[in-house]
Parts: sequence; C-alpha cells; structure tokens
Amino acid sequence: MGARKKLAADKRKEAMRTVAVAHLRNVPTSPRRMRQVADLIRGENVDKALGILRFSTRHSSRDLEKLLMSAIANWEAKNDGRKADGAGLVVKSIQVNEARGLKRMLPAPQGRAYRMKKRSNHVSLIVDSTTTAQA
Repeated sequence: MGARKKLAADKRKEAMRTVAVAHLRNVPTSPRRMRQVADLIRGENVDKALGILRFSTRHSSRDLEKLLMSAIANWEAKNDGRKADGAGLVVKSIQVNEARGLKRMLPAPQGRAYRMKKRSNHVSLIVDSTTTAQA
C-alpha cells in the first residue's frame, strides 16, 4: 500500500471511530409501521430515544429499542470501553428498507381466495458522538 492510500485509509478509519452501526434484518413488521416509530427517534439524544421507545405503545418500538442498545454496545466496544453516558451519543441516522414479503392466500367468499403479502423490513441504525457531529 502506498503512502497516500495509507494516509487516506487512516483518516477514514479515524473518522469511523466515533460512529457505530447496528443492523436488524427480516423484522416481521411492515416498513410503514416501523418508519413511524423510527421517525420519532431520528436525530435525538440516545437517552431520550431510549425513553421514547421504552414508553411507546407501538409494537415496533421493542425491536428498535433492542437495536439501539446494540448500537450503543457496539460504540462502547469500538472505543475501548469508554462509557456512552459521557460521550453524548446521538442517533445520527436510521433507515428502514423493505425486505422480502411472504405471499399467502386469504379465504374469500364463494370459494375464492385473495392474495395477501405479509411484509417485513430491514433496519440500519447509526449512532455518533456529538463532539464530531457538530464539528
């Protein structure tokens, strides 16, 4: 590896040190319902986001709470055991994409059947410390 590529790689690695990513795959909830809960915590402080998810009545909030806890644990592991409390973590981005849907048949009157698509989604969550997010 050349010196210029090594410098660019080191700079990229240092920039990614403050960021932690967590993914949730094939959640059996429709993407629209998951996006409604994800919009509540986008851009919020991690402690406030956990409070919102913990007291939300939506079914999707339990899955997102676990995902946020995982992202916080990933950030702590990446930053050599530093605690997330003092770092001022923020939900930098959260993205909900559609996953594969299961196609089923639903009984209908007079011997017919309606098609039903049971939707699922993928969620990606990125947590960043506020010291670099503002700079």
